[in-house]
Amino acid sequence: MSVSQVCPGLFLSGLDSALNLSVLASRNITLIINASGLEDVSYPPLDGLQVLHVPVQDQPHAPLRQYFDLVAEQINQNQTGRTLVHCTAGRSRSPALIMAYLMRFEGLSLRRAHEQVLEQRPFIRPNAGFWRQLMDYERTLFSRNTVRMVKTSGGVLPEALQDPEDSSTTATYCVNV
Repeated sequence: MSVSQVCPGLFLSGLDSALNLSVLASRNITLIINASGLEDVSYPPLDGLQVLHVPVQDQPHAPLRQYFDLVAEQINQNQTGRTLVHCTAGRSRSPALIMAYLMRFEGLSLRRAHEQVLEQRPFIRPNAGFWRQLMDYERTLFSRNTVRMVKTSGGVLPEALQDPEDSSTTATYCVNV
């Protein structure tokens, strides 16, 4: 059971950790974003726990983008507690949703948001369709892209572009969470 703290107040995990009472209680989780695709999940009984269900499968054609704003707003509004975003393994859907949040409310480029999440959870791998949706979202938010998709021997993968806003290689993230 692995729970990754992306920034203060925001956690990322797979389904197993999200069902563990000690994990939720020890981190003061008050909002769970369930992106596992499973609707009938029984979470441990915690006073004040809210759950937002994101009914999307981990498929490149799945419309995760339609939930970017809703999820980001819910995370941003959860100022009194902490948020756990999870999918089945914590590798594709949930990191993509967190990257959308980081772009929308922390002002990070997609490249920087990916670096932030990857630093805390090195095995994330959003599918190619989610990457394209994140790139579209970045273009909507900032009128530019900092990532592009390229064909490699390992399949179609994201490649970082030069971020004109980034003059350094390090930064402070999640100032408002």
